[in-house]
Amino acid sequence: MVVSKSRYEEIRQKRLEENKKRMEELNLKKLVVDLRTTSPKTSPQMKPRLPRPSTELVPVRRSSRFAGKSPVSYKELAPEPLERPRSLQLISVDKIYLLNRIYASDEVRGHAVDRAGKIQSGLEADFPSFVKPMTQSHVTGGFWLGLPVQFCKDHLPSHDEHITLVDENGDASETKYLVEKTGLSAGWRGFAIEHKLVDGDALVFQLVSPREFKVYIIRAYELEDNEDKEMKKKTMKMM
Repeated sequence: MVVSKSRYEEIRQKRLEENKKRMEELNLKKLVVDLRTTSPKTSPQMKPRLPRPSTELVPVRRSSRFAGKSPVSYKELAPEPLERPRSLQLISVDKIYLLNRIYASDEVRGHAVDRAGKIQSGLEADFPSFVKPMTQSHVTGGFWLGLPVQFCKDHLPSHDEHITLVDENGDASETKYLVEKTGLSAGWRGFAIEHKLVDGDALVFQLVSPREFKVYIIRAYELEDNEDKEMKKKTMKMM
C-alpha cells in the first residue's frame, strides 16, 4: 500500500511535535544551551614557594652546673683496628724472601745435617744441645721455629720466657719462648733474616745457660761453593 505524500508529511510533522514536546518535558534544550555557554574550568594556580627566613644559631641554654665544662660530642668515630698494620718495609722483605725461595734437595739437606752432627759431637757434653734442620716455614713466610718437645721439658723454663740466641761471632738476638707451643716466636724472624738462613741449612743449638743458646749455623750450600772454588783453582793452574 503506497502512502501518499501529504499523508507522509502529516505523520512526520506529528513526530517532530511529539519529540519537541518530550524535549521540553525533559528540559534538554536548556541543558544543551548551558553546556555550550559554560566555559571550561581552569586549574587553580600554584602559589610560589617563598624562601625560608635564615635562622641564626643560638647557643643552647645550659644548666649552671655545666657552665664551665665543654659540651659532649656524640659524633660516631671510626673504630680503631684491633691489630697494628705491619710496616711496608716488613711486607716488602717478606715478598723478597718468598720470591727468592731456595728449595733444598734431600741430598743437600742430608749433607748439612751430617756436618751439623759432627759439630755437635765436638761440643762440651755438660751443655745440652740438638740439631735443627731448617725448612721453608722456619726461614720464610711464617717464621716459626718449633723446638724438640722432650728437650724443652728437660732443660727450658716451665713458663713463657725471653731466650737469647748468640751466634758464632758473639752477636746476640732476643726471642720469645712459648711453653705451650714449645717454640720460638717473636725475635726468631729477625734472627733468620739477619743471618740469611735458607731451606736446607742446619743449626746446632747449645744451651749454655737456662735462657741462652749458642747457635752454630751450617750452610746447606757451603760445601758446594767450596767445591766450585777448588775446581776454579785447578782450572787456573792448568791454564
